[in-house]
Parts: sequence; C-alpha cells; structure tokens
Amino acid sequence: MKPIGGYFEWEFSLVKKTILHENAVYLNSGRHALEYILQGLQNIKCLWIPYFTCDVVLQPLQKLNIPYKFYRISADLELSENIELGDGEYLLYTNYYGIKDDYCNQIAEKYGDRAIIDNAQALFCKPIVGKNQFYSPRKFMGMPDGGIAVTNFPNTENLLPVDQSFDRCSHLLKRHELIPAEGYNEFKENSRKITAAPLSQMSTISQKIFKSVDLEFIKKRRRENFETLHKSLGDSNRLNISSLDSFECPLVYPYWSDDAELKKKLIEKSIFVATYWPNVFEWCKPDDLEYNLASNVVCIPIDQRYEIEDMDRIVKEIERC
Repeated sequence: MKPIGGYFEWEFSLVKKTILHENAVYLNSGRHALEYILQGLQNIKCLWIPYFTCDVVLQPLQKLNIPYKFYRISADLELSENIELGDGEYLLYTNYYGIKDDYCNQIAEKYGDRAIIDNAQALFCKPIVGKNQFYSPRKFMGMPDGGIAVTNFPNTENLLPVDQSFDRCSHLLKRHELIPAEGYNEFKENSRKITAAPLSQMSTISQKIFKSVDLEFIKKRRRENFETLHKSLGDSNRLNISSLDSFECPLVYPYWSDDAELKKKLIEKSIFVATYWPNVFEWCKPDDLEYNLASNVVCIPIDQRYEIEDMDRIVKEIERC
C-alpha cells in the first residue's frame, strides 16, 4: 500500500519524459554494463583490450573467467596494428575522451558483431545499430550510480534487482556546500561501494536524476567549452584532434603537453585535472606511448558547470606555465 503523508523526499523536476538511449539497459555502473554485455555473449573465448584503458575492465573478465589479450594504440588513439580475431575472440575499443565517434564506426564496420565499444567517456555518442556498446553517465553528471548497455541480444534487465543508492549520495551533497576536497574521500569510498556491488539495475535515485537533467544544455555547454580551449591550445597540442563535427560531445579537453609538471601546476591553482589511468604506469614501460599518454595528457574539465570565462582562466594558467 502506498504511504501517504510524512516528510518530503528530494524532489526532481523531470525535464525529459524519456532518458538518453531509451532502448538500452540501465544498470548501476559502466563496469557492470560491460559485465552485462559479456554475460550475453554466448561464444566469447577471449577479449582484446587496449593497454591504455582503466583496469576496472579486468574485473568482469576475471569474474566471468574470460581470457584477455592486450593491444597497443597509435598517437591518434587508434589501433596501431591490424588485429585478426580468432574463433570466439572479441575486441574492446575505447572512445577516448569522447572524441573518437567516427573511428568507433570504423571499428564496428571492420569487426562487426565482435566489436564492443567502450563509450564510458562518450555519453552522447549515438549507438551503432546492432553493436554492443556501453556508457557511464556518472562521468558527465552527479549521480550516485549509473551505467548503460546497448546490446544486440534480448534484454534481461527485468531479471536483475534494482540497486539502492541512498547511502552513496554524501559526496554529491557535500559538493554543493563545501569545497571539493572535503568530499573527495567520500567520493572515492562511494565509488568503491559501487564497484563492490552486484550487477543491478540503475537505482531509482539515479534514474530520477538522469531524467531531470537538461541533456541538451550539457551537450551544448561542453562543446562550447571544448571549442574555446581548442582555439587557444590546438596549435600547441601534440594530440591530433579531428574536426568537432566528427564527435557528439567530449568528456574533457585532452591537452598533450611536453611539460610533465603541468598537471601539478594546474592543481595548485585549483584546476583539478584527472589522470587517466594510473594502472597504465604498471602495465607499460616509460618509453611506451601509452605510458606517455597517461603521464602527459592533461584532461581539462569542460563540463556544464563552467563558462567561457573559466576556460579563459585555464588558458592563461597554461600560458603562464
């Protein structure tokens, strides 16, 4: 029986009646979205994964006892060599920084049903019809949990429990009233809880958050900020960035710098830039390209909380460095 009365809950204004990728499966993390896809592949014997990726992709592989092989990428963030897939082998390609949408289509065309597209950094990348791909909306907005899987096999999400996130929201609330550093430990702890949680449907709280945000504004603002940075930093950026028309919406502006101290200098100026991904330093050698990318690509925030003035400040700080 539905309860009536009592105290108020956190209310959400529903901007959209449907959510992005509405024909997808909504799960509790990007890692679980990959696990969901792997579970649905009946004939998988091995997965090729890039050295330049997050080590969480290994967790579902190890859980499901699926062997894996590594491959290397080029300076253009594309496969450095032609990989011929054997019987039962699949290939995972990462849509790096959300700027490789066009190349994802090339991978899908080449490898067909045996391609899995990691769109964790490319929430707005349009799903490729008939291909397996997954997304991580938590990287684009404040949500206590959330992952999305688009599959080429029948959905079985109704067989999964619905996750509960009420005890994983503290860092989101602190971010409103405190400086980021004061909620960072809870952010890490809540992220750990999600990793340890079982494969489940996206929590009710996260579904309501996802339905309430203005997705078009998020996309528009991110693209504007990206373009502003690229106009100022593009000529000095060692990373080749394709036309802005070749991707839907980036996660960050990736600036490949020769200054190994640039990340540290920006953080000292309260411009918090993340390192993707620390595990690469263990997987690769210092003279490997992937090691260089993880070390020297500065992932500059461009998200919807910031305006052109904030991007100008970042450019000035980089020029001072």
